Amino acid sequence: MTSVIWDMGGTLVDTYPDVDRALAAAVHAEVDDDALMEVARLTRVSSSRAMSTLAGRYDVPEETLRSAYNALKDRWERQAPPLMDGVLEVMDAVRAAGGVNLVATHRDRDSATVLVESLGLEIDDMVCAPDGFPRKPDPAMHRALLERNDLTAQNCLAVGDRPADVEAAEAAGICAYLLTTPGIPLGAPGMRRIESLSELPV
Repeated sequence: MTSVIWDMGGTLVDTYPDVDRALAAAVHAEVDDDALMEVARLTRVSSSRAMSTLAGRYDVPEETLRSAYNALKDRWERQAPPLMDGVLEVMDAVRAAGGVNLVATHRDRDSATVLVESLGLEIDDMVCAPDGFPRKPDPAMHRALLERNDLTAQNCLAVGDRPADVEAAEAAGICAYLLTTPGIPLGAPGMRRIESLSELPV
């Protein structure tokens, strides 16, 4: 039996295209492929770092970018971004094998719950950093999910789109995979990488 601890944005839900476009537009960059790739290289590390970096680079108040990001989250409450390719199939395979699907996210609980419910995701448990957990790469969220669901690290794997997702899971003893974005190299050498969720060994 293998259970999976999922990251949310960029792993379960395809949020990055919307985020990249919103931030590029907020700094008045022409929203073309080059601008989007520039923003994408930053958002794949950290959305907060992307906003502060872009604010300095384009001499735009950081609050302008944060307002654009918050407006996007409000829009997602009415129209959720799509699921990542292969998510439902992998979740179904986990469930069919007797495992559970868990989520460890930096997103606030209200926002995360809206996405889960609007997309019809069947998850078994979720922890959110704003509930009082330190952010990844601290392993506290992963350890909490193991304990709350009576699981061992050896019976789980984890997947996320940022190196911090992998580092947090591995610090909890869980085998973890980095879901990569084409053209954006991230993570240390030797980090397990997949290009599609269908590659997860569940």
